[in-house]
Amino acid sequence: MSNNRFEGKTAIVTGAAGGIGEVYARRLAAEGANVVVADLNDEAGQKVAADIGGTYVHTDVADPDSAQALADATIAKYGQIDYLVNNAAIYGTMKLDFLITVPWDYYKKFMSVNFDGALNVTRAVYGKMKPGSAIVNQSSTAAWLYSGFYGVAKAGVNSLTQQLAVELGGSGIRINAIAPGPTDTEATRTATPGDMVADMVDKLPLKRMGTPDDMAAMLAFLLSDEASWITGQIFNVDGGQVFRS
Repeated sequence: MSNNRFEGKTAIVTGAAGGIGEVYARRLAAEGANVVVADLNDEAGQKVAADIGGTYVHTDVADPDSAQALADATIAKYGQIDYLVNNAAIYGTMKLDFLITVPWDYYKKFMSVNFDGALNVTRAVYGKMKPGSAIVNQSSTAAWLYSGFYGVAKAGVNSLTQQLAVELGGSGIRINAIAPGPTDTEATRTATPGDMVADMVDKLPLKRMGTPDDMAAMLAFLLSDEASWITGQIFNVDGGQVFRS
């Protein structure tokens, strides 16, 4: 990308050591942003940060103190926070289990990352953001389909996005969410049986898996000034998988 529309801006991307989060970080850096890569995978996260000229911060989004340390480190390094991308999730290593049988400790751990994590980091960051700043949460079409506790977490992210749009709107901060459909990542290949993926793709109006670049294009739009009057919305990027009215 040669567009420098984010030049002079600073973005935090959680879960950016790999997968869609890494592509998000690379896209924002390519468009001029200072990018903070926040993750628990130090080796991979440091490599991504080095590749894009950004900064790596070891972060556990489930821990409010760690989220606060992330915000403080970003301010110390760049002096501002313009964008937050709440992408971190347990997905590639997710257990496949039912809501009625999943071990309670695992369920609570899962939700602490996939749902509470977005709120933890937002709470740590929003007070350091100026009017015109923007947040994007990572949802999923799983929120409208049967997918057990993963779907519950993503439905929660959708509602969180809408509620925070009201709370943050008075400060001039926008917040939206991206809901990917079946996306070709290593995590999807690890977490979802191949025959299940093939069946999902066969049912899509646009019969291919999404790519992380498809998601990154929507992210760049939602963070940009072109989306300056959009907040509290969940955008499906899913090849037509889910129709919502």
